[in-house]
Amino acid sequence: MTEKLQSYEPATGALLWEGLPGDVDAEVERAASAWPLWAAQPVTNRMETLRRFANAVRAKEEALSDLIARETGKPLWEARMEVSSVIGRVDMHISTYSERTGQKRMDGAMNSRQSVRHKPHGVIAVIGPYNFPADVPAGQIIPALIAGNSVVFKPSEKTPATGALLMALFQDAGVPRDVIRFLPGGPETGKQLVKHEGINGVLFTGSARTGITINRMLGAYPEKIVALEMGGNNPLVVWDTPDLATAAFIIVQSAYGTSGQRCTAARRLIVKDSLANGIVAELRKLIARLIVDHPHADPAPFMGPVIDNETADGLSESFMALMGMGGRPLVHLKRPQEDRPFLSPALIDMTSVDERPDIELFGPILQLIRVDSFDSAIREANATRYGLSAALIGGSPEQYDQFWRQVRAGIINWNGPTFGIGGAAPFGGVGVSGNHHPAGGYAADFCAYPVTSSEAEQPRATIGIGLTPVDTSSMGD
Repeated sequence: MTEKLQSYEPATGALLWEGLPGDVDAEVERAASAWPLWAAQPVTNRMETLRRFANAVRAKEEALSDLIARETGKPLWEARMEVSSVIGRVDMHISTYSERTGQKRMDGAMNSRQSVRHKPHGVIAVIGPYNFPADVPAGQIIPALIAGNSVVFKPSEKTPATGALLMALFQDAGVPRDVIRFLPGGPETGKQLVKHEGINGVLFTGSARTGITINRMLGAYPEKIVALEMGGNNPLVVWDTPDLATAAFIIVQSAYGTSGQRCTAARRLIVKDSLANGIVAELRKLIARLIVDHPHADPAPFMGPVIDNETADGLSESFMALMGMGGRPLVHLKRPQEDRPFLSPALIDMTSVDERPDIELFGPILQLIRVDSFDSAIREANATRYGLSAALIGGSPEQYDQFWRQVRAGIINWNGPTFGIGGAAPFGGVGVSGNHHPAGGYAADFCAYPVTSSEAEQPRATIGIGLTPVDTSSMGD
């Protein structure tokens, strides 16, 4: 008997959604049968359908926000921001698709013309994360559909309810039912989907371990597009700045927003040694004021719980492991309710630890590292296999130029949080943070492939060299 999938509210433990895993073969087959007709439509028709999707989301904005807040545990105000982002992505992707994949015509030789147009890949698998269960999948589904692909969408097994409502909104807007298919399921379902011979591309957002597994599984299939966004061990450097209070606000936003469950969250705080004590004092004051509570609490919380008890247990064990390595806790990680995954923000000084673990602790844990030179700060920032985001607070314009040139990351900010970029900008990283920048304004690049053509209305050809002469001696006979 197939075991049911269940989703629980992290803040309360209440059952929110249950259903059966999807049938991978059936869903891929239906998507494969539908995409040629969808691709044959004018792109303007597909764009108009997606505009109707934006209107459908707008009509259910509060219901979707409430569902996201309950299923992820994030504050309601943050869930509302996520839904607003989903709505805004439609016009953004329509604009960037036209910009990056618009048809080009050029004059060619012998009265021919050169053209560059784009074709969809076919059936695209979109595998979503739990931290932004509507916005991140929408950021990949929308450009995939605009390009003429069909989509099989597998949400995180931790947020299937949000995925189901998102799917219903696409279909309410007029996206044909077989063009976008909903595939709930766990890791095994995801593996079957990735390996399925009917899949032409995989767009994945999640952990580095899972993304690397997907990359290995498809290493022998270069014909399949694989776009991966896999998080980071992101550095935030604080250098010469007179405003430590503002620096503390940026640090807290970067490290503890969404309970630290952002792929772009700051994981390592690298600070000029002479500023470290002052920064720590400001952080302690600010962290003590942060409200950690359920999504609908009044007053509104800064952050809610992490996604589930298993995650909270793992983060608690990781914090103890950092202490065991020699880390000095400055603000302890606390768990006020043993049966619920609420965690308070934590800060630990890892300066004296020689071999710091290069891992992504996906929660509200920030590691402090003190350095005595700007070159040392850059070396510390680059001491990772990841390369998603990095930020510098303070410093001179010349130091920011050096930081930008030498730090290896796909997002590099100055005097702002590690995650602060606009939706139209390309989003992604290097190293084990991923490839292809599979979100943001460059999404069209992996949703359609360019086809270059030389075209003439009449056949024209000649060979001017390399032929034997024509024998004309017998032409008069």
